[in-house]
Amino acid sequence: MTTDQTWPDLPLDAWRDTYATLHMWLQIAGKVRLAQTPWLNHSWHVTLYPTASGLTTSPMPHGDRTFQIDFDFVRQQVCVHTSDGRSLGFPLEPQSVATFYRRLMEAMAALGVHVTINKKPNEVAEPIPFDQDETHRAYDAEYAARFWRVLLQTTRVFTTFRARFIGKVSPIHLFWGAPDLAVTRFSGRPAPPHRGGIPNLPDTVAREAYSHEVSSAGFWPGGGPIPYAAFYSYAYPEPAGFADARVQPAEAFYSKDLGEFLLPYDAVRKSPRPDDALLAFLQSTCDAAADLGKWDRAALERGTNSKFQIPNS
Repeated sequence: MTTDQTWPDLPLDAWRDTYATLHMWLQIAGKVRLAQTPWLNHSWHVTLYPTASGLTTSPMPHGDRTFQIDFDFVRQQVCVHTSDGRSLGFPLEPQSVATFYRRLMEAMAALGVHVTINKKPNEVAEPIPFDQDETHRAYDAEYAARFWRVLLQTTRVFTTFRARFIGKVSPIHLFWGAPDLAVTRFSGRPAPPHRGGIPNLPDTVAREAYSHEVSSAGFWPGGGPIPYAAFYSYAYPEPAGFADARVQPAEAFYSKDLGEFLLPYDAVRKSPRPDDALLAFLQSTCDAAADLGKWDRAALERGTNSKFQIPNS
């Protein structure tokens, strides 16, 4: 498989409208998971996960049954599966958010899965309730599939990076608020209260999410001051000197607008060794956060300087 196939081109302008629609569809599925699963630290109970064909909520309880919602970007369909062997779905195709919401809720109800969600989107500036949103209706299957393939490749590299850390570390998961695929390392120490202020997200949620010191990295399709897909990495709280740290590869830079390091997706996609370029970004930015933040790296990481070595077999 060529690099263009493995790391496909994903120019934001080419799929901006599809992205906006798909974002709302993912929020609907995510809010079903939010309604059905117990609260986990740092909102880890709400996230979605890449699969070999798309994205999934993963299994969710419903009484003594279990169900899950899968987005399949190979077959271009969304499907609800239940633990008693039943499934219902419908095509991923141009349709309004309101239509998608209705069809998904009807499919769930036909399977005996009745769930009530908060229909107001999160983390967007001008939210339209899902059942009233006739504005967002574009859907280009090719670009939705490209987005999924980027998530899949990013997950693969993030998995290697995540394995180097033996302290508390998040799953690799998609937060549907932004949406962004993220992996987060923790120093183990409490952090000062987060200032909040994220659009249409309770400050209590943000403060719980950042209750402890973190170094977090992820992939984001872009928007606002960053009109292109990018990888990001930040520290909370940000230690002194972090913005001036020397990081890799050369295309990486610190964004004062966002308060984090960015690496344009195209810099990875066009690199002769995309995996190495992304791993260099992840490792060098995390090194800066840990060193400047005075983390106990010997106790938290695998590697040549750690007492915890990776077995040979």
